[in-house]
Amino acid sequence: MGRRSKTVIQITGFLCMTFSLTMLAPLLVSLWYDDGEAKRLLIYFIVMLVSGFLLWLPFRKRRYELRRRDGFFIVVIFWMLLSLLGLAPFVYGLNLSFVDALFESVSGLTTTGATVISGLDDLPPSMLFYRQELQWFGGMGLIVLAVAVMPMLGIGGMSVYRAEAPGPMKEEKMTPRLASTARSLWALYLGLTLACALAYWYAGMSSFDAISHSLATVSTGGFSTHDASLAWFNSPTVEMVAVVFMLLGAINFSVHFLAWRHLSLGVYFRDTEVRTFLLLVLGLIVVTSLILWLSGQMPDLLTAIREATFEVVSVITSTGFGLDDFSLWPMFLPALLIFISFIGGCGGSTAGGMKVMRIILLARLGYRELKLLIHSRGIFPIKMGGRRVRESTLQAIWGFFAVYALTFVVLMLLMMMCGLDQLSAFSAIATCMNNLGPGLGEVSQTFAHVSSGGKLVAVLAMLIGRLEIFTVLVLLHPAFWRS
Repeated sequence: MGRRSKTVIQITGFLCMTFSLTMLAPLLVSLWYDDGEAKRLLIYFIVMLVSGFLLWLPFRKRRYELRRRDGFFIVVIFWMLLSLLGLAPFVYGLNLSFVDALFESVSGLTTTGATVISGLDDLPPSMLFYRQELQWFGGMGLIVLAVAVMPMLGIGGMSVYRAEAPGPMKEEKMTPRLASTARSLWALYLGLTLACALAYWYAGMSSFDAISHSLATVSTGGFSTHDASLAWFNSPTVEMVAVVFMLLGAINFSVHFLAWRHLSLGVYFRDTEVRTFLLLVLGLIVVTSLILWLSGQMPDLLTAIREATFEVVSVITSTGFGLDDFSLWPMFLPALLIFISFIGGCGGSTAGGMKVMRIILLARLGYRELKLLIHSRGIFPIKMGGRRVRESTLQAIWGFFAVYALTFVVLMLLMMMCGLDQLSAFSAIATCMNNLGPGLGEVSQTFAHVSSGGKLVAVLAMLIGRLEIFTVLVLLHPAFWRS
């Protein structure tokens, strides 16, 4: 066994031990509510902890700097392993089939929020909390958490961080040292979650619902403890809290870091990506509100603004919380909402989609090509925030868009082969690759009626979307496996 293989096993074992800790909070919830799941949760914890320890122990003294390709391999293998580890409570606690449990586990970890479970209001509290917790850990990425402590293992973690962190400019770090960056990310993430929980509690939620929904809101996941999602609370205040923290979760965390360090809100408006994102959200809310009001779908303008604001923010941030079934909205609104999920939030956030920065640069690239048709010898550099964007970054964005489109088409055709009609297949892949949750047609509310083959295609789409395509596809290239 090669040195790198041993290091990969060491890291995988450490990450398994880390994931086993996710069983402790649901275990405490089970003991508090006495819902009968404590024994099973304790067994899951012990099995995962011991398995990870046995993988880590033989190679605990390894000290090796990973290459970039090792980072891609670790991320993909770990997310696959994590998905399999995460399905155990769904199989043995909720009696789901293997495929359904895998779908629910991947949906949680990738913060997609699509579900095959109904009757949430009657489930054991520990199982409900476990679903919410999966999204929270998946939102920022357990691997980023592990990167914070990798220096203690003597392993360089930048290659893992590049593979895991969302967004097109992964070489940028908030602080000079990678471990400090990861710790800063998690400090911000935890702080926003606590603030969200307190806001929900103040808005009238119970402490259990407030904590549970804060985990799904900041992670832009979308799971709820109620079948009716946030509509169950019928509270404008709750909806306002959700809107604020969904937007915060969809903004680049490096911008949050700068705003916190300088104690200035002006940082948000000086950032090109954030400013564009907020203006886009505002414009979409205006258009959607007017159509809902003028079409008679909503009784008055105020109600139309309330519904439009929540749904637009929920969809573009890829959270997927619902107040209403937007697939029944008039005119082009259902299609519009699905299409804006392709945009998603900002790079370096927990949101899905292609990211606002990529959309901005794609638009500017298109405009540059138009100008080159007129001035063929002209030189038109593309800038973001006053800085020239490197041509290598622009080429990577073109490549990402092309591969994204091709992957989408292939997965959509596979979904149609599994029995879905064109509309349902299109929205199912859109909602899975963009980590959104609700779709149109047969998947507007749940994936429970999708065939097992279709659910497996959806699982693949969710993982590809969460890891931004190249992280997964690079493993399929023969050159990747050559030393």
